[in-house]
Amino acid sequence: MKHSDKIQATTIISIRKGNEVVIAGDGQASMGNTIIKSSVKKVRRLGEKQDVISGFAGSTADAFALFERLEEKLEQYSNQLKRACVELAKDWRTDRYLRRLEALMIVADKDISLLLSGTGDVIEGDDDILGIGSGGSYAISAAKALIKNTDLSAEEVAKKSLEIAADICVYTNHNIVLERIKF
Repeated sequence: MKHSDKIQATTIISIRKGNEVVIAGDGQASMGNTIIKSSVKKVRRLGEKQDVISGFAGSTADAFALFERLEEKLEQYSNQLKRACVELAKDWRTDRYLRRLEALMIVADKDISLLLSGTGDVIEGDDDILGIGSGGSYAISAAKALIKNTDLSAEEVAKKSLEIAADICVYTNHNIVLERIKF
């Protein structure tokens, strides 16, 4: 598969503000310069209690394999999200099968928001904003400005920052899917 044939997709943003955390994503998947689907659902709930929210950028099949592994780790470590993510990152980096998976994930519960990568990264953002994907840096920039200069809720900041990213990034659209946890 040539690089131009590789499926490009997404913008995911996580905002933690006040008593809520939100993960939102657009719905576009592109191959080269062609949009192949405009309504991909890249944000979902995880765990037995559905008390973890997550979003992914990268290969859909790879992300679903990682979601499945993370759910297993959440069960194994009694819903301790940080511990489950660290253990998943260790496996992702060292397991021969998992090492080939091409995806990034943002996961959050009422206590913590984390970015996970296949290189072993488990990162908690400095300012309660995380973003990944083709338009991730545009959405992060917009979210930082909105949080500093408005009184918008986490949900409103997430939506507006994705809308701004969609206006700039050709791999991001306006079909927004959002999950939130209030605490």
